[in-house]
Amino acid sequence: MFWTRYHPHVVATLSLGLPLIGSHLARMIIGVSDTVMIGWYGVEPLAALVIATSFLIILFFLGMGFGTGVMGLIATSIARGDETEVRRGTRMALWLSGFYALLVMPLMWYAEPILLALGQTAVTAELSQDYLRIAGWGLLPMLAGLTLNSYLAALERTQVVMWVTLAGLPLNVALNWVFIFGNLGAPELGVRGAAIASLSVQVTQLVMLVAYAGWLPMARKYSLFQRFWKPDWQAFGAIFTLGLPIGVTMLAEGGLFVASNVMMGWIGTQELAAHGIALQITSITFMAHLGLSNAATIRIGQAKGRGDSLWMRDAAVTVISMSLGFAVCAMALYLLIPQPLVRLYLDPLDPETPAIVAIGAHLLFFAALFQLTDALQVVALGLLRGVHDTRVPMWIAGFSYWVVGMPVAYGLAFVLDVGPAGLWLGLVVGLTLAAVLLMMRFWRGHARGDWTRPQVAV
Repeated sequence: MFWTRYHPHVVATLSLGLPLIGSHLARMIIGVSDTVMIGWYGVEPLAALVIATSFLIILFFLGMGFGTGVMGLIATSIARGDETEVRRGTRMALWLSGFYALLVMPLMWYAEPILLALGQTAVTAELSQDYLRIAGWGLLPMLAGLTLNSYLAALERTQVVMWVTLAGLPLNVALNWVFIFGNLGAPELGVRGAAIASLSVQVTQLVMLVAYAGWLPMARKYSLFQRFWKPDWQAFGAIFTLGLPIGVTMLAEGGLFVASNVMMGWIGTQELAAHGIALQITSITFMAHLGLSNAATIRIGQAKGRGDSLWMRDAAVTVISMSLGFAVCAMALYLLIPQPLVRLYLDPLDPETPAIVAIGAHLLFFAALFQLTDALQVVALGLLRGVHDTRVPMWIAGFSYWVVGMPVAYGLAFVLDVGPAGLWLGLVVGLTLAAVLLMMRFWRGHARGDWTRPQVAV
């Protein structure tokens, strides 16, 4: 009886979630390939790339809410058979993504004085600006591509999203090889070459997504690109209201980890290196929870469109259980083989390696605690986005991360002198509070029937 009830939800969630996990991992590997290849080129260009990509990612986080938020709205509209709302929501999410990218472009064009004010060296700031003046134009195709990813995912075409993302990996490596190092007769451009490669990949991926979205037979009834230039200010405002809180939430969470990097640097170089490795390891497993969170948004959005509260509950239980199951597997790895995992990132002949391995292995113990809470908070955000609830979750996340988590991390690490472990405990506290409050909001809202009331058309 139990398996019969939940089996369809398991199959549907895996069908949506696995390709999305694959696309997130591919996107991460593309970033790693940039770092590795610039690292081969030189130390100063590598430092500039790290700073520049961090700058760009922060701006991306703030702008990605429009493309992410529309996913649940599209799923709900499709479930209701409302073709007009699918078109209106997706189109205005594309408009907003474009407007935002152009609005923040001056920050990237004149990044050098900003980075100098933030304490970067003159060389690093200049090279970072060189990178951003080219790669910054990629923010528009990145955000537009994210919106089309959401559109296709809501249409349950997540495999295409994965393959388009994967196609960017070999292209990125090849273009990096040509333009960073000056191969095949091309000029040797260093970080500017990496920026050209990234921009080229992002534009190519967007073209592929646009072509597929326009060709897909089942999507032709939505006429997504028909009279694309025509504004729809009512839908524009609704998507802005829905998406901006998601961007702020992403910024709050991303900023939490950026701040943890800064504070770990106050403790010591070896501690910062171990911290960076531990975060890199956990970010790989986080991609699984992020993919399942996206799947949750679609599944819950479909249930909202149908007005089916039982279906919504079963879909939510399924995705939460799957995410927790994966978290337990990751916890086992972190607890059983922490040192081999950390050693993968280090030169065995480096005299500092043993100390970094010891610190990193200790941090992975806290990363194991991290897994359950991080899984629950990101899945809860996905569930709430499925019911188009984004404003209150933004406040919950901001409070949990910055009013509670960050002060606790600082207090434990520096006031009580617990060190790196205290910093990670603070992260665990903040994420745990967010997970509890966000899950309570979803389930209490569901119990009142709020999530299945008829939606007001945008």
